[in-house]
Amino acid sequence: MTNRGVPAQVVHPAGLTGKWTVQMLRWLKDKESKDSGTENGPPVTYVVGDIHGCLAPLDRLLAKIAPRPEDEVVFVGDYIDRGPQSREVVDRLLGLPHRCIFLMGNHERMLLDFLAGEDEELYLENGGRATLESYGGNADLIPGAHLAFFRNLRPMYETPDYLIVHAGIRPLTPLAEQSIHDLIWIRQEFFKFLGKYPKPVIFGHTPLRQVLMADDRIGIDTGCVYGGKLTCLKLPQREIIQVPGWRG
Repeated sequence: MTNRGVPAQVVHPAGLTGKWTVQMLRWLKDKESKDSGTENGPPVTYVVGDIHGCLAPLDRLLAKIAPRPEDEVVFVGDYIDRGPQSREVVDRLLGLPHRCIFLMGNHERMLLDFLAGEDEELYLENGGRATLESYGGNADLIPGAHLAFFRNLRPMYETPDYLIVHAGIRPLTPLAEQSIHDLIWIRQEFFKFLGKYPKPVIFGHTPLRQVLMADDRIGIDTGCVYGGKLTCLKLPQREIIQVPGWRG
């Protein structure tokens, strides 16, 4: 008998506490997957926001979403700069077994320009030094596979229901006439447009305190490298999945 007002202590069989905890966590994870309808449901698309050299948040997010072979993972760009592990992030992305789509961000474009001898100070002043340090302090040490990755990034990705880009699109301009510069650099002209875009646009690039969720535009850069969160958008559910960002 226990004293009134004093909660009874939960007692686990000796030696089984850790095993019981692991089994319970697995059961809860399986139940959550079944409840969400993802385990045996149709393929889904995960859209991941700006990573900026933050490996630990990326690993936590990938573990959290756990894509299946039939799912698709789209990355909106800005894999590098500012954060401490740009090289490691690219290594991780290149080794992913999932169906992945990688888009060009303005920081990848700045790196390519830097390597071509253009706008060198612009790149270094916008987080490029951290990237070079991750490659041993010398751009000549960037592996060929990484260079090929940067050069082959897509400017945009379109599905039947969404357009996914790094920064946005110029309003009232046909998609075929959008400039690469706008796709990776545009800001206010895009997301403050008072009209409505013909297809919902998912974008990163502009750090926000929280996800911008509107009918025709969804902003998912939530400042991972600034101590915010790394955000993933699950489609078609429009479910927001997040992990804590870098705490450097």
